[in-house]
Parts: sequence; structure tokens; C-alpha cells
Amino acid sequence: MSAIPRGAGPRPLATSRRTGRAALKGAACVGLVAALAGCGGQDPDAGTNGVGKLPAAKIQAKARAAAEHAETVHLSGNVVSQGRTFKLDMSLAKDGAKGELTTKAATFQLLRVGDALYLKADAAFWAGEKGGSADGNGGAAAQKLGGKYVKVPAADPVYKRFSGFTDKDTLLASLLGLHGKLATGDRSDIDGTRTVRLTAGAGAGGTLDVSLEGTPYPLRLQRAGGAGVVRLAEWGRSVDLRAPSKDQVVDYGSRISSSG
Repeated sequence: MSAIPRGAGPRPLATSRRTGRAALKGAACVGLVAALAGCGGQDPDAGTNGVGKLPAAKIQAKARAAAEHAETVHLSGNVVSQGRTFKLDMSLAKDGAKGELTTKAATFQLLRVGDALYLKADAAFWAGEKGGSADGNGGAAAQKLGGKYVKVPAADPVYKRFSGFTDKDTLLASLLGLHGKLATGDRSDIDGTRTVRLTAGAGAGGTLDVSLEGTPYPLRLQRAGGAGVVRLAEWGRSVDLRAPSKDQVVDYGSRISSSG
């Protein structure tokens, strides 16, 4: 009977267990490393325009520049100004705007083509502007203006009060301001578009969501101090601006309101 070669026999039980545990431990480590690489190692900015990697101040600057260079934008939401809340639904262009503005007292349409501003509201709105009632002269004039596009004289307080809502650059400059130290916040999405959020003053100074896809347009703004939330969409989309037909226009002359 031949001798069994040294080392050819079965390994001791303890040695086999130690080897098995080492193998399992090694496999577990490999699996953990792979899992971490698959999760933590994933670049959240992959496939984006890259602005999410920039410091917060540079993201804000790029968003402002994108907004300034865009020809058009659709703006909607609520804005609180001087204690009054305005609901806006405006399509803004470089040379004019059209849309609807709502206050606590009234809803009316605004249209600006070049320097010509038209306002369409009901008689009650104009009665208030005229400082009269339906029984007085102001009310009688208001009846003629109600439901028509009134061409607002440039020197009238009504023009000064509402033309800012039709001026793209002026309106966006006033809305897009953030107050306080800027920081980069969470990634999110607005209507299916990936965004990065800027926060100012730890959120108290407002937040701004900037697109991570294509041009870094601002898409959502929460104003400081609870002064409203607005959405910005349809950047660069054509806005059809044309003056109303003559039979729909009242040219009131040099003055509309009795105040100012």
C-alpha cells in the first residue's frame, strides 16, 4: 500500500473554516466597494450643462445673463409689492408684453406694443381710477371704458403704475434679486427639467431654481420674506404682439385717472 503524499489529505476542519470565512469576507468587501462606487461615485451633474459644479455666485450670474439675453419668457405666479398682492400671468418680450394681472379688487388684461400700453378692464375698475361711482361723472366715463382696450397716456399714473409689469428687463431685474449669503442647495426638477437650487440667507433671502439642462435659465423663484413665488418658462418662445383692432380701442386722450 503506497504512502499518502504529504499535504494531499483533507485539511483540518478549523483551517477550512478560516479559509471560507476569509473568502466570504473578501467577497463582501468587493460587493460593498462596488455598491459604494455605484451610488456615491455617481456624478449628479452627468449629462447636465455643468453649472451645478460652479460656486453659487457664478450660478446666479449665469442665470441672470441667460435671462437678460433671452428674447422672451412666460412669467406666472404671485408677487407682493408695497403690501399689495399681484397675480401675474404675462408673456414678456423685448418690445412689449401681453397677459393678465389680478389684484384683490380686479382682474384686467395688459398689452404693450412698443411704447403703446393698452389696459382692458371692467367698468368697476375704471370707476375706481376715475374716483367716481356709476351715478357720477367718473362712473359714466368708466362705463365707456369698461370692456375696451384703453390706450393709456404715457403721462398718466396708470401707465406708470402698470407698465413695469410689461417690461421684461425691469421686471426680471426686480424679481431675480436674492438677499444674503448665497449657497448651493438641493438638486430638484421643475416640470421635468433638472435644476439646482440657490438659497440666500439660509433660505430667508429667497431661493432660485436654475436649469441644469441646456441654457441655465432661472425656472422658479421664491422671493425673500414670503413676497411671492413665480415660475419662469417658455424662454425664447415667440410672443405674438399686435395692437388691438381700432373698434376695440378707446383713446382717452392725455389723462385717464383723477389722481396723480
